[in-house]
Amino acid sequence: MLIAARWRFLRGPCLLAGLACASTLLVGSARAQSEVALLSVQEAISRTAEGQQLIKQLEAKYEPTRARLESMNADLARKRDQLQKGANTMSDDARRNLARDIQKAEVELQRETEDARGEFSQEQGQLFNSVGQKMMAVIDKYAKERGFKIVMDISNPQGPVLYAVNEVNITSAIISAYDAQHPVASSAGVQ
Repeated sequence: MLIAARWRFLRGPCLLAGLACASTLLVGSARAQSEVALLSVQEAISRTAEGQQLIKQLEAKYEPTRARLESMNADLARKRDQLQKGANTMSDDARRNLARDIQKAEVELQRETEDARGEFSQEQGQLFNSVGQKMMAVIDKYAKERGFKIVMDISNPQGPVLYAVNEVNITSAIISAYDAQHPVASSAGVQ
């Protein structure tokens, strides 16, 4: 009986200390969660009004190049089809010349495609960097106003964040803040 009384006596303070410790941890982790935010910077840049306008301008600029590459690809497909259909009826010289033309067209198409992708990617990177620099100021201000200690970029799917509740994702809020701080002219003139 005396042992049981002592056990209850010891269990009471230990239980209370354990509960106090657990509640401190819960409050601390809840506070830590509110001090950390997640942001997809790439998504935010591409979804801002300015980002969308710049992407449309870039796509319009490269539309003639895209059309030219499609035309080259269609011409190459016609030559391949011609070689395949006429393989039995063509002379050896004609077949060799057409095969050489096809090979030459393939190399030219590949080179032109790689050059166009490189130029497009470089210009796209420059546009994203110009918006990104302004966005960093918006992120800084937004995070300070809301007491975030850490804002993590989740643009890379292979990044360190494996799970997070959606409430800590501030991407949409940053897009709205950016658009409010950096309004763009009407995109009616953009083709």
